Amino acid sequence: MTRQPPGDNWIYDVNVGDFDERVLTVSQRHPVLVDFWAEWCAPCLVIAPVLAQVVGEYAGALVLARVEVDVGENMKLAGRYRVRGFPTVMLFRYGEEQGHFTGALPLSRVRDFVKQHGGV
Repeated sequence: MTRQPPGDNWIYDVNVGDFDERVLTVSQRHPVLVDFWAEWCAPCLVIAPVLAQVVGEYAGALVLARVEVDVGENMKLAGRYRVRGFPTVMLFRYGEEQGHFTGALPLSRVRDFVKQHGGV
């Protein structure tokens, strides 16, 4: 059974062990933003509340999966998706990456990115 964020819990952490289930499978039903971030990364901390606000505006029609790359074997996911800098945000739909950006973008640009690549 596929786990899905319960209720209004549209932001959740994923790791190398559950990424396919919680991102690729969930993206069959609705778009999933994936935030590849690190605790030491200042721009990662800047964009986190922006991503949370955008996801909240969609009230469950879009979710945010966060991958802390310095935890466990999560750097393997960064390698799998050729992440070169942090933060890198990818949007997945129907099990495929639809687009990505690197760095902390302002709210309006993140909204535009989701509209352009997410189909929501």
